[in-house]
Amino acid sequence: MSNKTARMIWKDNELNLHGILGSGYEFDLSSNADPLGGSPMEFLLAAVAGCTAMDVISILQKKREPITGFEVEIRGTRAQEHPKVYTAVTLLYLIRGEGVNPQSVERAIELSQTKYCSASAMFQQAGVEFHTTYRIEA
Repeated sequence: MSNKTARMIWKDNELNLHGILGSGYEFDLSSNADPLGGSPMEFLLAAVAGCTAMDVISILQKKREPITGFEVEIRGTRAQEHPKVYTAVTLLYLIRGEGVNPQSVERAIELSQTKYCSASAMFQQAGVEFHTTYRIEA
């Protein structure tokens, strides 16, 4: 079992926080979700996007697919009532590379969503609907 840690420190009289992860990485959170700090709910989306990105890139590299670039964009839909949880997310994967096999991309995304990405699994266990699309550009 692996334990992770994070610490949040109140910065001012507003709802602005400074975070320090167990790894030593530091960041800022803001209830306003502005350039001074993302909101906690944005960071949840970023965690899912980052987790699946690492999986898909790793799987495509192991399959020796000629990827030269990769992006994933996530959009979340939240409930109208508190606690305003995410009810659905849409992920768009953009893979760059000449001759990348679409079946390899589809399989990599499937494996990420069903087996490897723990952040996605947490969302799915909470009942969040997942919608995924991808595009390959040479």
